[in-house]
Amino acid sequence: MANAKATLWSAQQLDGADPASPVFGFGAILALGWPGGSSRSRWAATRHRLHRRDPEMHSARLLAVCALNIAVLSACTPGGAVLPAGGATVPPEAPTPAEQAPSATAPDPTALASPTAYSMPEAFPLSEPGTYFASNTSLILVDNSRNGREVRVTLWYPALKETDEEGHLKIRNAAPDRSRAPYPLILTGANSGDLLFRSHPASYGFVMVIVHSPGFSYTAPWNNAVIDAPLDFLFALDVLTSNPPKGLDGILDTDRVGVAGYSSDGLFSLALGGARINPQYYFSQCAQAPNMDPPLNPFWIEYFCSLSEGWGEFSSQVGAGISTVSDGLWQPTTDDRILAVMPMAPDSAWLYGPEGLAAIHVPSMIIAGTADDLVSYEMTSCYVYEHLVNSDRALISFIGKDHMMVEDEEVIRRIDHFAVAFLGYYLQGREDYAKYFSEEFVAHQDGLAWGVYEGE
Repeated sequence: MANAKATLWSAQQLDGADPASPVFGFGAILALGWPGGSSRSRWAATRHRLHRRDPEMHSARLLAVCALNIAVLSACTPGGAVLPAGGATVPPEAPTPAEQAPSATAPDPTALASPTAYSMPEAFPLSEPGTYFASNTSLILVDNSRNGREVRVTLWYPALKETDEEGHLKIRNAAPDRSRAPYPLILTGANSGDLLFRSHPASYGFVMVIVHSPGFSYTAPWNNAVIDAPLDFLFALDVLTSNPPKGLDGILDTDRVGVAGYSSDGLFSLALGGARINPQYYFSQCAQAPNMDPPLNPFWIEYFCSLSEGWGEFSSQVGAGISTVSDGLWQPTTDDRILAVMPMAPDSAWLYGPEGLAAIHVPSMIIAGTADDLVSYEMTSCYVYEHLVNSDRALISFIGKDHMMVEDEEVIRRIDHFAVAFLGYYLQGREDYAKYFSEEFVAHQDGLAWGVYEGE
């Protein structure tokens, strides 16, 4: 469990400060696109270069990172000051498109129409906004036990509909809806929280906790973030438990927690679910990487294996509490309060190996595209699924979709549906949701397959 000792920045201290850090990457190229052309055409060209081992890959990667960092800072960061626990009240701001909250459609959040036809949205009823209105607030937590590490957190929560002095609906810092509080938490990273889930889970009675790990980049090769980011999640959970934001006391059920995320956020989901780093397996994979058949692009060998070159420094920085080996594995970065995980296209198979993945004992749902050649469907998502031998597991395969499927609004809606169904079942006790992520349900949907997809 992370050390909960923290400093909470006040709104006055944050005035004029830029709390954002450069994030986004493989899963973030999605809606933002590439400079000079459409996201689809540019991405297709880049993917082709991956297979050709084109040396221009590094230049394209740098160009993408620059463009994405600019887009993130301008479009995907909640602006202005924040409302920390015990801090000053902050006037609401006009929300960005990602901050638009759904309106309540019925007073009973348990009400749900059964699907009558297998088409959008009827076939995926939980993709529609739920019955709660949603508001958000932000805070920065300072982890004094890790050299003052600053972790920015955004919370979406069920809220009352309120208006400001000008009659505008308050999206930020509205009073919480206490009618069915406390609400279970879903932890996720910046990419998944800002672009995939947004306020949707809050409309179904969850508190969405989006954790922005400082300095983390989704495009950088594996580094200390494979441990630092999960520790940021646990630190945020501990602080929200011991010192919830002002006005949200009694709202957060920190004993019922799920973790969900796409791509690198999927790696963090596995780590928080109990996966343990397997150094021997990792080094063996990196040693074999240059000679694998089919050949791997040098870019991916660098991405996955650069961490091995500085392993000694990495281990010492992580500390003996985690890097001490028992049964050939590092110690887990998890918490007993985490009851279910939803890793999607998780780029992590080499880090954990069979034994490290077998350490996960909580229910797990994997979502992946069968045409994903960024985070290989066969080598990663299927491998992870097949080795979650101690987990109540599921794999939902999106047929013909690649890693960038998350730029497709229909795919996002389907992911939102499965997230609400799966986490609602395990965190809220909604047994009626089981049918919405069952094998039978998936079998009736176009473009989906249950388990490992055997087709072409």
